[in-house]
Amino acid sequence: MIQAVMVMSTQGKPRLLKFYSYQPPEKHQDLVRGVFQCMPDSVSNFVKVDAIFGPGAKLVYKHLATLYFVFVFDSSENELAVLDLVQVFVETLDRCFKNVCELDIVFNFNKLHTILDEMILGGQVIETSSEQIMRSVEEIARLEKQSNTTSLIPKSISERFSR
Repeated sequence: MIQAVMVMSTQGKPRLLKFYSYQPPEKHQDLVRGVFQCMPDSVSNFVKVDAIFGPGAKLVYKHLATLYFVFVFDSSENELAVLDLVQVFVETLDRCFKNVCELDIVFNFNKLHTILDEMILGGQVIETSSEQIMRSVEEIARLEKQSNTTSLIPKSISERFSR
């Protein structure tokens, strides 16, 4: 099971935090600090984080440009499968934002959460195809745009109150 997904800057500032197992809000900063400190730059993309998330917890991270993409998971998940999931997440973000950067994540956090929700539901991986995720995200965006242009109040009533 995926326990958490984090996107952090190279300075350790969290840009996305999503926990799939309950973590008290008071501990979030400590968890982020602990994860950032345990990630070596050149040794491995796989790190055991038993002390931070409990027994059997591991994290996989990928460092791209100015961002770290971190997935924390338990022993029921395969390390290489989670690394591939990180790659799918990054590829989908690149398709969505045309070469994703830190500002894209900061200013489009809703789209980021939508992409993540299409991939992982309740800690379980539900989709690993970048094309299918993009189709779903585009459909959601189309429906949101359509719902913004559709008024639930008939025009004659809304005109009466606008005077």
